[in-house]
Amino acid sequence: MKKRAFSGIQPTGKLHLGNYLGAIKNWVKNQERYENIYCVVNSHAITIQNNPEELKQKTFELFAMLLASGLDSNHSKLFIQSRIDYHPALAWILDCNIPMGDMNRMTQFKDKSKKNPKNINVGLFNYPALMAADILLYQSDFVPVGEDQKQHLELTRDVAIRFNEKYGECFKIPEPLIPEVGARIMSLDDPYSKMSKSNSSENGIIYMLDSKDMIIKKIKRATTDSLNEIAFDRERGGLYNLLCIYECLSNKSRSEIEKSFQGYGDLKNALAEAIFAELEPIQQEYTRLTSEGGYIHGLMTQNEEYIKDIARTTYEKAKSLVGLI
Repeated sequence: MKKRAFSGIQPTGKLHLGNYLGAIKNWVKNQERYENIYCVVNSHAITIQNNPEELKQKTFELFAMLLASGLDSNHSKLFIQSRIDYHPALAWILDCNIPMGDMNRMTQFKDKSKKNPKNINVGLFNYPALMAADILLYQSDFVPVGEDQKQHLELTRDVAIRFNEKYGECFKIPEPLIPEVGARIMSLDDPYSKMSKSNSSENGIIYMLDSKDMIIKKIKRATTDSLNEIAFDRERGGLYNLLCIYECLSNKSRSEIEKSFQGYGDLKNALAEAIFAELEPIQQEYTRLTSEGGYIHGLMTQNEEYIKDIARTTYEKAKSLVGLI
């Protein structure tokens, strides 16, 4: 029997190369290896202010983009978080078993609060409990995560271990699945900050639907240094970031890559071509899928009964163990 992997992605902003190389490409790569459950975590998205109609549209678009990127319903069960009510129900039980000290240590709440001081709400503080519920509901063996989410997975593991010890065996303890390459793609114009919808300027992000001309323009402007020597050196952040992106796309070894280019211009030209070669078929499939709106809406509910059965079983066990009727 295959091990189960679970992960989720928020429908906020436009999907970009960092999302793709850090998460989605690896989901697709491993989908025949595991039993996969993947989720558009739209309930997490309302911790920030959204236009309701825009959120619905972004949820639809993200679902379509995940399919266009190669997630196959024969190997991966993809669903919408808000359509499964056991997520917030289990989150409440977990809330009552997570010490405040643990929540206070979550660095993402502090970071997001600084960026949006007018939108510090209970949900933003508390969403690691919902993230834990997302994972634990499906008895996940593995959780593909980026490095910035490791802390939340550690919280998930801690609360599951404590719950099992206190009330009886209920949750499987999940392990992180972090890719060696591509786990943290950095901004093109600020290579010491993660490529992010909230952290980067427009020039720092390659969006999944960017044209070839736009990709070339952004890569040419990407920050490097004055050495013009091709080497995988973490101390040279801009160059290292570009080389890591090329490594993800080319599947070449680092020594091969270092020998392939005469200088930064040569590297940037090849990298822009490699990015567009990767994104072009995804863009074409996305256009095809979104032109058939009814087809996507049908797929959004295709796996719900299967998903609900797993979630219901876990929730009912946790509910009974804590004494709820």
